[in-house]
Amino acid sequence: MTNVNLKGRSFLTLLDYTPQEISYLLDLARRLKREKRLGMQHKHLIGKNIVLLFEKTSTRTRCAFEVAGMDLGMGVTFLDPASSQMGKKESIEDTARVLGRMYDGIEFRGFAQSTVETLAEYSGVPVWNGLTDQFHPTQMLADLLTIEEKLGRLEGVKLTYMGDARNNMGNSLMIACAKMGLHFTACAPRELFPAEDLVQKAREIAAISGGSVTLTEDVSEGTADADVLYTDIWVSMGEPDAVWQERIRLLNPYQVNEAAFARAKETAIFMHCLPSFHDLKTSIARDIHEKFGLREMEVTDEVFESPRSVVFDEAENRMHTIKAVLLATLKEAV
Repeated sequence: MTNVNLKGRSFLTLLDYTPQEISYLLDLARRLKREKRLGMQHKHLIGKNIVLLFEKTSTRTRCAFEVAGMDLGMGVTFLDPASSQMGKKESIEDTARVLGRMYDGIEFRGFAQSTVETLAEYSGVPVWNGLTDQFHPTQMLADLLTIEEKLGRLEGVKLTYMGDARNNMGNSLMIACAKMGLHFTACAPRELFPAEDLVQKAREIAAISGGSVTLTEDVSEGTADADVLYTDIWVSMGEPDAVWQERIRLLNPYQVNEAAFARAKETAIFMHCLPSFHDLKTSIARDIHEKFGLREMEVTDEVFESPRSVVFDEAENRMHTIKAVLLATLKEAV
């Protein structure tokens, strides 16, 4: 795919990328992963510098961007909310223009999609979305790469997402599947279906790719013959107890467990973007257990720890696919 040139492009949502461009990034990620496994250096971006702006903390996103950047030979600066004046003493627009003079690219992980879009508009350099409340495109590339590695294909794969289907993961998986010809099912209570305008857009894309978009409240229907069962945590940290109680009430029937897998294909895999509340080994999980009596939430420990679970392969692939995005958007003809 040498005719694909992404140099100078921002990576804000997969809506901005064609299936050919997404395939190019996946092919590049596979190559870089192979080279890393073989111990081959690929410092194609020596002399470049990038900055990581984090409003929301994350283990995988920070580590993936830092290791990817360093593997490519770049300098990497990390700024958490306490280390930056963005949105406090300095506007997002001004921050973008300052950082764009000092860095070759900017990663943002935070709340509003409008923030990452403003950074891209004013900085003059590529901006990469590490997660917003609306989209999580770098996770999508890792997920697509993992599905290809485990199932040998993307087109025709049936992926069922169980849980809050209107969050950034539900939105992003729906778009990613539609772009690449997968059959996406949101299996969730009606109150937590994705926004209708985004569903319509995804269905228009899927009509071209050969994929499909289905919304269902019926767990039996949603999990039948699935190739992938995917879930995410039910509630964002910091939300009040009242939200937890209502969300748990709505989503308890949509837990990924052995009964759900019994209706999926024998070869089906389990995916999760992490972190996951599948046991009581974290302080937050123990707090949930004390307040609501749950030992497991969105997935049972039995499924999470089973051979069908590919969550740690998926987590590793964050690094390889992010590296592909950095290289493709900062250097021509890679």
